[in-house]
Amino acid sequence: MRALKAKRQAEILRIIGEKDIETQEQMLDQLRRCGIRATQATISRDIKELNLVKQPGEGGSYQYVASAALPPRRAAAGRLQNIFKEGVTSCDVAQNIVVVKTMPGLAPAAGAALDGMELEGLVGSLAGDDTAILIMRTNQMAEALAREIESMLEG
Repeated sequence: MRALKAKRQAEILRIIGEKDIETQEQMLDQLRRCGIRATQATISRDIKELNLVKQPGEGGSYQYVASAALPPRRAAAGRLQNIFKEGVTSCDVAQNIVVVKTMPGLAPAAGAALDGMELEGLVGSLAGDDTAILIMRTNQMAEALAREIESMLEG
């Protein structure tokens, strides 16, 4: 199984290096053309393990690219601020959940940046296309994070 995973992930890196891949469905299609069968859930895990992010491409569409290995905490803070300034449109809190709205396609990058920050009290995150939810340990921690995110948006 590990050999199949390694082969699939190597193929994913080759594909995104050669083609503009905007969606997981396009990724699955390209893998099938190479004779590799996978599910959307498997591709999603591969994307996370490979630290792939969506980045603006030519023509304004977003495409998968390989990001560098997780940066040190201080560098991650700068990266997080850049992602937020470029793509986050709003932030709200509901009890211990922080809801972050982004431009289409940027929620996974925002969620990954927050996960990389190893924030105290962050239990987990889930990102769709334009919304990321952050589950905090307490309501107070969620409120504090939402205030911090809002201050990044203003600054």
